[in-house]
Amino acid sequence: MKVALHGLTLKAEFFIYIQVLFSELEKNQIEIFVTEEFDRQLKMSGNKSLHYRVLENRKEIKSMDFMISIGGDGTLLDAVCVVGDLEIPILGLNTGRLGFLATVAKENIEDAIKNLAIGNYQIESRILISLHCKRRLFNGINFGLNEFTIHKRDTSSMITVHTYIDGKYLNSYWADGLIVSTPTGSTGYSLSCGGPLITPGAKNLVITPVSPHNLNVRPIIVSDESEISFEIEGRSEKFLISLDSRSTSISSDLKLTVKKAPFCAKLVKLPHYHFFDTLRQKLNWGLDMRN
Repeated sequence: MKVALHGLTLKAEFFIYIQVLFSELEKNQIEIFVTEEFDRQLKMSGNKSLHYRVLENRKEIKSMDFMISIGGDGTLLDAVCVVGDLEIPILGLNTGRLGFLATVAKENIEDAIKNLAIGNYQIESRILISLHCKRRLFNGINFGLNEFTIHKRDTSSMITVHTYIDGKYLNSYWADGLIVSTPTGSTGYSLSCGGPLITPGAKNLVITPVSPHNLNVRPIIVSDESEISFEIEGRSEKFLISLDSRSTSISSDLKLTVKKAPFCAKLVKLPHYHFFDTLRQKLNWGLDMRN
């Protein structure tokens, strides 16, 4: 079995758990590879004892059986970009805070690797959202796991986002921005703007306005087979768009369309994990907050 490790940052206090991870992988006779970015982080931490090979091209990544994301949810989102349409299953080792996606706690590394080695896991397929326009944006990585967002560039005035579903006019949103979220992303930015929680297996997208001018405008759930297109107006000629944590500036004459990507992200689901458990733990459901 071949496993690739990917991380964007590595805190000094977490290095001891990296040693545990390597030890457990070697104990289960799993070949260890790391991305170039994580190799840089390991070298910066002063590593001289860990043995691995560095992935230097996409052909090598294609041969991996799994990728382990080491960090928070942002790192896992980046791992999804690294994997892309190769659909290599990703396991998230959480060194961050919330961990809606990176669900393996550092204290459970040994059990996680053992379950991986013996095949005691399931694979969850999560839909991705893809962006289409005439310009090449985001270095050609035009997909995201969580959401696509249109946002005003400064704090001076709102923007108007004319929105169409499968070519049919839906609404003109007067707001600070607009979010199109996948079920996976429904626990993120969309939720903070009043959007609904959607279970990962639901075949839907949710359109959520950011600080709308009309208070009767509410989020709407649509089929994930929908093609959603936008025309943007505002006092500024430039606007911000983002896919997950990647942002870029665009001009108002650019027509944008988003829809479900033709491939998905595959996340490793270990025993005793359920989405509802994560909701209760991360959102403190069921706790009496009056004390």
